[in-house]
Parts: sequence; structure tokens; C-alpha cells
Amino acid sequence: MTATRYRWWILALLFFATTVNYLDRILLGFLYPVIRQEMHITSEQYGYIQACFSAAYTVGFLIMGKFIDKAGTRIGYLVSLVWWSAAAALHATASSVFAFGFWRAVLGLGEAGNFPAAIKSVTEWFPKQDRALATGIFNAGTNVASMIGPYAFVWITQMWGWRMCFLLTASLGIVWVALWLATYGRPETHPRVNDAERAYILDEAEAEAAREPSVGWGKALTYRETWGFALAKFVTDPVWWFYLYWLPAYLFDVRKFKMVEIAWALPFIYLMADVGSIGGGWISGALIRRGWPTAKARKAAMGLCAVCMPVSALSVLAESPILAILLVSLATSAHQGWSANLYTTTSDIFPKAATASVTGIGGCLGGLGGVIFSSLLPGYVVTNFGYTPIFLIMGSFHLIGWLIVHFMLGDMKRLRQS
Repeated sequence: MTATRYRWWILALLFFATTVNYLDRILLGFLYPVIRQEMHITSEQYGYIQACFSAAYTVGFLIMGKFIDKAGTRIGYLVSLVWWSAAAALHATASSVFAFGFWRAVLGLGEAGNFPAAIKSVTEWFPKQDRALATGIFNAGTNVASMIGPYAFVWITQMWGWRMCFLLTASLGIVWVALWLATYGRPETHPRVNDAERAYILDEAEAEAAREPSVGWGKALTYRETWGFALAKFVTDPVWWFYLYWLPAYLFDVRKFKMVEIAWALPFIYLMADVGSIGGGWISGALIRRGWPTAKARKAAMGLCAVCMPVSALSVLAESPILAILLVSLATSAHQGWSANLYTTTSDIFPKAATASVTGIGGCLGGLGGVIFSSLLPGYVVTNFGYTPIFLIMGSFHLIGWLIVHFMLGDMKRLRQS
């Protein structure tokens, strides 16, 4: 019997949701040079606004991760996406720094559900050797948003103003909700999955599940592996957020790019990030198929990504704008390859029923790192010292993260009943 391939449709839905998630998230950063002229928002105030998102995102990860494990992927993802789409649309009503900060916080609470739900879905629908690749593919939605968004944002702003951008991007969530409700289910019982595909997805998973301990949210906090994952997120997530939040302003203020030129530069940068996201996931999966232990394969892929980051940080010193764009592209590509593998470690180690909770705990610390290192710190440093110090600081974080992964995740053995 030829196996169906319905799991790839599920992955397409995860990709779509992640793209919508990041369209809503990056919009304010891209429009900041336009909005600040109308509302006279300073760099420090902009840092505070983004800190509101990061702080709420931090708390939201803990809440949404546990909620998704309790409610299940279908309902949990649905609630998360409806929440953040409504919050994104309400940005169009903002007319002050306070209002932007408030709606960013509401957005952050809802958006925190995307990655716990997506990782849980990948764990349910893909066997171990395919999970890093699947994670890399849906995670590439973050970059597709950054590729297509700038063109659309420029055109919409020119035609109808910046407020319409928030309304139109938020409306994409309605389309996703309809597709999700109509087609999502568990592979064990899904009518569009035949026995051959179900066996490919579930045979190993069922054998694993029989030996897995019960790991609740509280118990997860007692494992060294949880803290290793979370601390690695704490030091590396802010690097990605830094580029999302501050790169458009850097190109506009320092490199003197016009908005149209930024709209051409960002898609290339995030196209390269797509290459890194999918390539990083493919590398570790290919090594596992060649017989490498899971931990060695994940660490090798993540180490390759980590060593690229100090080199890429030199973009701030490059005289040529083309070289600067290429080095920033290396940074986004390497980070996304790193992220695809780091996320997958939760499904390597923890039971399916705990993956969203553990991902949420890691996301919480990643959000806390974002508040400190991608919102508040850059706002202060850029205002007082310029961009050079903060770019160089960001270049060091992934090497620290790799050491945390190496020593705290160890051999990444799956938890078993004692």
C-alpha cells in the first residue's frame, strides 16, 4: 500500500500560521520610520513599546504552553490565532505610545501560542528523523513573512495608509481558521490518513509512549534538560528579535536606505534565513539517517550555525552596503538553522504530552531575554552609543547558547519510566 502524505498538508498549515504570526509581529518594526514621523516616537519609546510585546510574550508562553497541552493542538492553536489576529487588527486604532504598547502586549499574549502548538503538532505528525526538517520548514514561515511583507506594506501604506496594513494582515488569520477547522485532526483517527502513513508516523511513537513518564508543567521544571533548553532560548532568541525590531531602523538611519530600498533588502535577507531554517533541519536529520546519535547530530548542526554569528556581526563595520546585507543574511540564516534544531530537542527528550509545556517554558525565558536584550538594551545603547556595540554583542550569544546545550542537554536521551 502506498502511504498517503497528509502530514505535509498539516505542515503547510503550520507554515501558513507561522507566516501570519510573523507578518503581524514585524509590521510595527517595518512601519516604525513612517509612524514615528507622525507620532514623534523616539528610539527609547520604541524600545519600551517592543518591550511590552516581549514581556507579554514571555508570560504568554507559560500560559499558552500549558493550555495547549491540556486543550489539545486543534483547540489550543485556534484560540491562540484568533486572539492574536484580533490584537493585530486593533493596532490600527492606536494614536499614542501608550496605545501601541498596550496592543503590543495583547498581541504578545496570543502570539506566544504559535510555537508550542506547532512543535506539538510536528511531534504528533512526524517521526523523530523528520522532525527537525519539518520544524525548519514551518519555521521558514517567519522568513517568508519578512520577504513578502515589505513589498505589501509599502504598497498598502502608499495606497491607504499604514493603519490598513494592520487590518489586512490580521484578516489572513480568518482564512487560516477556516482551513484549520475543516482539515486538522490527530493522525491516529484522521480519515485522510491511510494505514501505511499512520504506521510510518506512529509505530515508533507508540513504542516510545509506552515507556514515557508523566511530565506535567511543574515536574518539567525539575529536569536539567528543561533548563538547558530554556537558557539556550534566553541567550539566542533576542538575536533574532533584534534583527526583526531594529534592522529596518538601522538601514534607514545609518545606511540611509529609503523605504523602497529596505523593501528590497529585507526579502533577500529573509530568503537566506529560509535556506538556513530548512538546511539546518535537513543537516541534523541527514546525520541521524547516517547513524549519528541524535545528540551528536543536533549539536553538530547547531555548532555550525553558532560559529557563523560572530562573523555576521561584522556587518555593522562593513563599508559596503552590499557586504553588510550579505553578512546580516548570514546571521538570519544561521539563527534559523540553530532554531530549527533547538526546538526539535524538546520532542527528542520529552513526552508528546509535555512538548508544548516545555516549549512554553523555553519560550518564556526566550521572551525574557527579548525584553532585556532586544528591546530595552538596544533602545538605550542605540540612543547613547549607536548601533556598533549592540551588533557586536549579539554576535556572541549563540556560542554561549551552544555551550549551554552541550553541557545541560547532554546526550539528549528520551525520558523513560524509572
